[in-house]
Amino acid sequence: MRKKNTEQLRDVINQFLKQQKLDKPLYEKRLIDAWPLVLGNNIMQYTSTLSIKKRVLYVTITSAVLRHDLFLSRAEIVKSLNHQVGFEIIDDIIFG
Repeated sequence: MRKKNTEQLRDVINQFLKQQKLDKPLYEKRLIDAWPLVLGNNIMQYTSTLSIKKRVLYVTITSAVLRHDLFLSRAEIVKSLNHQVGFEIIDDIIFG
């Protein structure tokens, strides 16, 4: 029999992460891990670094042609990455 004041473990963990201000770094890590899932392994071959600062994803791409193509699609990429994580983490992407 469940007591009325019980909570689900997921809710308790999320509450703890939020209190300790660990939820944002966790979501940022999930977003970086989602890069190959959203864009595929081909693009991952040309990706050397990924980092997030102030809601901007910085991506180093080794191919100038691919960098330009991704730049043109960055709004869709932002939307797809945020959707994959389930939370709005980034507002923009800068390709370098």
